[in-house]
Amino acid sequence: MCRHNPPCPTAEAPDRDAAKVTFHDGILGWSRLCNGVVIFEDTGELLPNGEIVPPRRTLAGVGS
Repeated sequence: MCRHNPPCPTAEAPDRDAAKVTFHDGILGWSRLCNGVVIFEDTGELLPNGEIVPPRRTLAGVGS
């Protein structure tokens, strides 16, 4: 998907979050990267193949 030079990391790469943002929805709290990954403000991810990556951090004050 990426047409940048050098190309952004693929959706399968460990550093996939380093890809450039192609769309951001600040109201709903998500961004789409040029490698097809959708990242959420809580650090969760949705990969192009439908795989869900759970958040890597918790939101402060939630469940306390």
